[in-house]
Amino acid sequence: MTLHSGASESDRTRSGHAVNPFYGEADPVAGMATAPPRHTLPDGPLAPHTAYQFVHDELMLDGNSRLNLATFVTTWMEPQAGVLMAECQDKNMIDKDEYPRTAELEKRCVAILADLWHAPDPATAVGCSTTGSSEACMLAGMALKRRWMRRNADRYPGTARPNLVMGANVQVCWEKFCNFWEIEARQVPMEGARYHLDAASAAALCDENTIGVVAILGSTFDGSYEPVAEICAALDDLQERTGLDIPVHVDGASGGMVAPFLDPDLEWDFRLPRVASINTSGHKYGLVYPGVGWALWRDAEALPEELVFRVNYLGGDMPTFALNFSRPGAQVAAQYYTFLRLGRDGYRAVQQATRDVACSMAERIGALDDFRLLTRGDELPVFAFTTADDVTAFDVFDVSRRMKERGWLIPAYTFPANREDLSVLRVVCRNGFSQDLADLFLTDLEQLLTELRRQPHPLERPERMATAFHH
Repeated sequence: MTLHSGASESDRTRSGHAVNPFYGEADPVAGMATAPPRHTLPDGPLAPHTAYQFVHDELMLDGNSRLNLATFVTTWMEPQAGVLMAECQDKNMIDKDEYPRTAELEKRCVAILADLWHAPDPATAVGCSTTGSSEACMLAGMALKRRWMRRNADRYPGTARPNLVMGANVQVCWEKFCNFWEIEARQVPMEGARYHLDAASAAALCDENTIGVVAILGSTFDGSYEPVAEICAALDDLQERTGLDIPVHVDGASGGMVAPFLDPDLEWDFRLPRVASINTSGHKYGLVYPGVGWALWRDAEALPEELVFRVNYLGGDMPTFALNFSRPGAQVAAQYYTFLRLGRDGYRAVQQATRDVACSMAERIGALDDFRLLTRGDELPVFAFTTADDVTAFDVFDVSRRMKERGWLIPAYTFPANREDLSVLRVVCRNGFSQDLADLFLTDLEQLLTELRRQPHPLERPERMATAFHH
């Protein structure tokens, strides 16, 4: 028996109703057989699902963010946080008159951080959200420079050139700040096994034109804390001897959300009277998707009033101190959600678990004869290591490149001034990087080492010899 449904199968196929080969249909609106132009606007629109699929497919070539051991940025949040951010993605953080509750959440986050960092009066703390620590550092640096300009109005801009003292290990945003705002960057180079700023070197570079000293709570290069309390003590001694009163800014981009929970007795924050301002990245160990940062000042005196602008054309009188005027409110809502969701105990548990994974990984890598540890993940959940002195078959760049073939992103780089001879690998552990993933990473690393040990010396390999011949 033959059943008839009206139109024949071939008719339905030709009409496209029964068969719709999405990747074979050449229809410029519905199909994907013909790609749209990449660097100019297409002549006409695409269907939403088609445009989505083009972009989605191209983004599949990105690395897996969860396996990215280079980034400090948060790569996992709870699904509820993602829903909350989607609900707020159309809100402009700066428009406090139209979105007063979002503005209120920002104020609460500032108060929470002020309390966490032992501000003299958290209820009246001065601070703001930013797009990240880079902007927060710029704002803090501007405040340092303006306070110095006030004190040296008789010399600046005529004869005095301001300078800022920092270690050579600072994040590049500080070099940008000095370049953009015409400030001399006085950097203390690394020396031997000292990979960050030390107190004596910081004080030695200060003079009457120093606007401040930047101390890093968690170096990008190796995860170590700089000795903020020792730096402040050295500057106290400098003031007693010379009368120079040099403020300190703490760049706590990462450590500002780790130390309060895991190292509560470490004095690095507003407990030290010389600390004038602090920044952190909410999108790093603040556990929020990018991008959100925070800048806080000890009190109103530390942030000159003339740097705060007031506008009324959005509907109300709004003070604003930021480099960006329009920016999303979703990340601020997500930061408050995370504060509310975790509390002190939750943050402590998350950061401790992350540090435990980092310390465990560092110990296991340090036990391999091929590597030598520089740091162990016991400050930031970050550690750096290099190849052992007797390893000649491969270098850190080989390890980085070959691990990438397995899906792992682990950066290899050289250290800055005075230690350019030192090349390292760095592992950043974050919330969501579990012990199970760490075990998988180490399994892949150990398998790779078996292969690398058998290959020729780096300088004897064909690709290296060809490069050397070319030069």
